[in-house]
Amino acid sequence: MSKTPAGTPHNPQGAERFNEERAAYTVARAQPNLEAGVTAIRETVKTLKPVPGVYRMLDARGDVLYVGKARSLKARVANYAQVAGLSGRLQRMVSQCRSMEIVTTNSEAEALLLEAQLIKRFRPPFNVLLRDDKSFPFILLRGDHKFPRIHKHRGARRAKGNYYGPFASAGSVNTTLNALQKLFLLRSCTDSFFNNRDRPCLLYQIKRCSAPCVDRISEEDYEGLVRQAKDFLAGKSGKVQADLEKQMAKAAQDLDFETAAILRDRLRAATFIQGSQAINASGVGDADVFALSAKGGHIAVQAFFIRGGQNWGHRAFFPAHIKDIDEAQVLADVMLQFYEEVPPPATVLVDRELPEQELIEAALSELADRKVQLSIPQRGDRRKLMEQASRNAVEALDRRLAETGTKARVNRELAEFLELDAPAERIEVYDNSHIQGAKAVGAMIVASPEGFEKSQYRKFNIREAQTNDDFAMMREVMQRRFTRAMKDDPDRERAGIWPDLVLIDGGKGQLSSVMEVLGELGIEDLPVIGIAKGPHHGREGREVFHFPDGREKTLPTNSKLLFYLQTLRDEVHRFAIGAHRAKRSKAITASPLDEIPGIGPARKRALLLHFGTASKVRAAALEDLQRAPGVSDKVAQQIYDFYHAGA
Repeated sequence: MSKTPAGTPHNPQGAERFNEERAAYTVARAQPNLEAGVTAIRETVKTLKPVPGVYRMLDARGDVLYVGKARSLKARVANYAQVAGLSGRLQRMVSQCRSMEIVTTNSEAEALLLEAQLIKRFRPPFNVLLRDDKSFPFILLRGDHKFPRIHKHRGARRAKGNYYGPFASAGSVNTTLNALQKLFLLRSCTDSFFNNRDRPCLLYQIKRCSAPCVDRISEEDYEGLVRQAKDFLAGKSGKVQADLEKQMAKAAQDLDFETAAILRDRLRAATFIQGSQAINASGVGDADVFALSAKGGHIAVQAFFIRGGQNWGHRAFFPAHIKDIDEAQVLADVMLQFYEEVPPPATVLVDRELPEQELIEAALSELADRKVQLSIPQRGDRRKLMEQASRNAVEALDRRLAETGTKARVNRELAEFLELDAPAERIEVYDNSHIQGAKAVGAMIVASPEGFEKSQYRKFNIREAQTNDDFAMMREVMQRRFTRAMKDDPDRERAGIWPDLVLIDGGKGQLSSVMEVLGELGIEDLPVIGIAKGPHHGREGREVFHFPDGREKTLPTNSKLLFYLQTLRDEVHRFAIGAHRAKRSKAITASPLDEIPGIGPARKRALLLHFGTASKVRAAALEDLQRAPGVSDKVAQQIYDFYHAGA
């Protein structure tokens, strides 16, 4: 086979022939991988039946490439073997596939739900991904106490009670919760705090709790407040306000001005909650609203959360892996992944027809255990709400693109300043933290064009370089980090294993230590830069950037690139200090008894309570150990032998 020509001819016919030869060469190179993928798929098809289910495509390492669902697994998976009809994206996926995993389901709707669940779990590179995987906060009104508690809740909804939400952010739920406490005077304290009170706490003094802990309110009256809270959160705010107004009028008529003032403050809290709704959702009931905006290959999905006719906030999502995928399909995938974390309401409003909309309705209904309806609003309040969501989606995407543009410029400037071949997609920054060599910890943070990748941060407990030697510590960290990289991906083919740039918090000494380690490992082409403070350490903006060849560079003090690099340096410094402090705190609470095999927390407490100190346990006779509560003869012998092994 002839190789690709070295250069592009200048005449049009030559250029056309060059492009044809290059395309043929590229296909020929990819063909063996494509054939291996097709073979793996055909072997799987032989075992399949025309039943609904979910399939996972795996690469040579067993990592998930793609998760899909099918009404007929046999027919759907067989389509991937017909490579001529596949898009370039799917051909790349098939070329990496080496095996498949299959799960059959009872229905296609069940398969759709399982598909969304597995996508959230494995985050495959060929599926549309919902970037924002944070859990949403709820308000929980507990139902397992005679004086129910109201508080913010995240995570699994296992506790007995009524959940209200989702709220778009912790700030929105905190604001609403504060107003609800003023309105209904329900307790927010934990049960242990409640049980140990002998006088009202500060919340009672500032009129945000009715102090049931010290019998300032009867159980019956508290139940009335709970009923009002449930009515209000269920959308019956008008009824609650009318009741409060009647009570306030009666109190004023009876000349009970103190009670009337309390009721007036509660009414103001109700008005605050309703007045803080930036979006008019009256008459909508329980609904989520989704609108999509697309521009320049990017997509934003705006979601409004409406419960009981009240707006609980809104959130913009920016899904990943959307190239060559229909916008309606992107919206459907985002919604299904979103509802893996949040129970769907009775109504979901969308701005366009979704693929397999009836199937999505069936899946969400199964998830909610009641009827869920998807609809495209055409008129009235719902249409106005959708128009508002669409405007927000456009504005969110414009802001995102503006931010992305700024980040892209900074990334390009970074590549030019540090003389990289291309803008860095993965930047790793390293630092150490210790006190005179004690409790030493190395830290690594990771940054991408999207920001800090905190799930990929790593800390290294220094094992060998325990002296006050920063250079030795940095050598140990880099030795461990890149020895592992060489084992996991020696050919540098996998994303997320190798950095495009390494930044070291330090000067020439730290940089030399790093380059020495990389040289020993045979790594010669990894860009490494040291960031050190200049001659006047107390002055910001005088950082010096050290290159492996001995050159030094600086940046203007008002440079955006300098601010970005300082942010990276400060973040790794923060992470390193946090890891070091956590290690010190753990050491402070450690006990010599921790070193004895088989001695758990309960026995350790029993020994310390009986003898007073760990040193007295060490000096105790065998008979004394045997008399300690909770210590058997066998364990006593084990403790005695541990301290007297050389006797």
